[in-house]
Amino acid sequence: MPEKKRILIVEDHTLLRAGLRALLTQEPDVEIAGEASNGRDAVQSIGTLRPHLVLMDLSMPGMNGIEAIRDIKRRYPETRVLVLTIHKADEYIHESLRAGADGYLLKDATHDELRVAIRSVLSGKPYLSPDIAGKIINGYLGAGNPPGPSCAWDSLTHREREVLKLVAEGHPNKYIAEYFNLSVKTVEKHRSNLMKKLDLHNAASLTAYAIEKGLLAS
Repeated sequence: MPEKKRILIVEDHTLLRAGLRALLTQEPDVEIAGEASNGRDAVQSIGTLRPHLVLMDLSMPGMNGIEAIRDIKRRYPETRVLVLTIHKADEYIHESLRAGADGYLLKDATHDELRVAIRSVLSGKPYLSPDIAGKIINGYLGAGNPPGPSCAWDSLTHREREVLKLVAEGHPNKYIAEYFNLSVKTVEKHRSNLMKKLDLHNAASLTAYAIEKGLLAS
């Protein structure tokens, strides 16, 4: 019998991890190699578990998904990574692909689409959700090339964008610090940098900006 393809599920929500495990155990040609709730644990476990494919969430405490993808591709370039996320904003898409993601799938996908995405990526073919593919094509048709660091938004680091999202959701600095395993002082620095780079001066303006950028989309 052909070897089953091993999959590592990286997702910080316990119920969603359980749901993905239940769906994937129905597939005869794949098996769950393990699970991780953050990027750091995922990177550390790959050396032992040697999965063929990593299903990667993006917004997680500690090391986020994009940082983890970058680290995985540096250490284990043969490991395929399929992003599974709620984020539709262009910035998340482009940063994930630049980090080395082999596919980008939205969490509102059907079981059939998840199956197709996994098999495409495992076979060496990139996979993008139809909505995501459309956004990328429109971006190229409209500008001729991917967006570059030409505006304030593009100057933000991925961590600053994640802090912006949590600030816009109304979370205090202490919560954000605990969520990302950072000090409160570091979060305050990220928040200060955000306001300086975006020329915004209060939480309300940051929230409006986050909504405009699609960071609060469900």
